[in-house]
Amino acid sequence: MGVRSLAYWVHGQYRQGVHPIERLRYVARAGGVDQGSLTREAADALASLGGDPAELVMSCRRMLARHPTAGALWAMSARVLLAADPMSAAWEIARELEDDPTGGTLAAALPEDAVITLLGWPDVAADALHRRGDIEVRVLDAYGEGGGLARRLQQGGTAVVEVPLTGLGAACAGADVVVIEAAAAGPTGLVAAGGSLAAAAVGATAGAQVWAAIPRGRSLPGQLFEAVKAQLDMDAPWEQEEEFVPLELVGTWVTPSGLRPPSQGLEPDCEVAHELLRFGY
Repeated sequence: MGVRSLAYWVHGQYRQGVHPIERLRYVARAGGVDQGSLTREAADALASLGGDPAELVMSCRRMLARHPTAGALWAMSARVLLAADPMSAAWEIARELEDDPTGGTLAAALPEDAVITLLGWPDVAADALHRRGDIEVRVLDAYGEGGGLARRLQQGGTAVVEVPLTGLGAACAGADVVVIEAAAAGPTGLVAAGGSLAAAAVGATAGAQVWAAIPRGRSLPGQLFEAVKAQLDMDAPWEQEEEFVPLELVGTWVTPSGLRPPSQGLEPDCEVAHELLRFGY
């Protein structure tokens, strides 16, 4: 469990007795929390609302307004709003995220003795690298989180090189695999940490394999994914923490069901809940 996950887990131990609306407000305000923990907490809090349609819609909209690029939060919200039994749907989603096999798929598929480059502290990909002792990991220091991940991997016996963002080109050009973890994914590409577009472009140009890890819950249907992308269309996109990476730069999707070429598309983790598209997205 990473530092961000641990802090959120500890907070969760004190949530008993707190009204679901207060818990949802906390989720909406939360920052620096891994997406899986954020979505599981949100699902649990939504389940506690008892299925009131108006409260569910308002709560989902509030959370997405604060976390507009969190694909799993979009998918969870859509499934809860479309479900005949929202409470059961929320608990089912929480269980699915807890049992996500994407990290294991990634760990098993990486080539032997490979040099891997990744950005920041990707939740699922970082966990997967602990399972491989034969690889070298180059961690690009996005968001100032690279150092923390590098130390964690070193403590587990992984060979690690911490790379400043100024070294992005060289780190990706000399890698066997550039791993990018999606915050959200859709038919045209993915939204990922800032620097991912450059990393994918350099890797693809230099002949490295570019893999996009799509953890469970982050694959969205076209309309919802376009809503996520719309959050990046601002006057100063270089100030965004995430950016869009087009499909043509990715060589392999890493999904809960295995590796697949992007040409085969992704199976969305939810259907479109139009209530989520009616508040400015």
